[in-house]
Amino acid sequence: QVQLVESGGGLVQAGGSLRLSCAASGSIVGINGMGWYRQAPGKQRELVASTNSGGSTNYVDSAKGRFTISRDNAKNAVYLQMNSLKPEDTAVYYCHANALTRDVWGVHENNYWGQGTQVTVSS
Repeated sequence: QVQLVESGGGLVQAGGSLRLSCAASGSIVGINGMGWYRQAPGKQRELVASTNSGGSTNYVDSAKGRFTISRDNAKNAVYLQMNSLKPEDTAVYYCHANALTRDVWGVHENNYWGQGTQVTVSS
């Protein structure tokens, strides 16, 4: 199993910045993609930013130019630097990882989620 622990959420005024962190632990053989999703009240969860094992990144249009995703493979960690925050960025942010684990039966690939961290941007 893999555990994802997030930190860095909070309350910030519009125009401010926050940095989210997520560290993966467990019987990890390797991690493919890692990313951040968010879910606002009454809305579906959406992908905010993702990065693959090769370092390629992808962003939702509303995050382009404001958010930066980065990854530390040695620490099995992913970060999201959020600048110029807007009230519409308010949501619970979830870390996601597609990871490989090993047990006596072999290697398994699964998707894992963090518990979520609240980001609130006041106007």
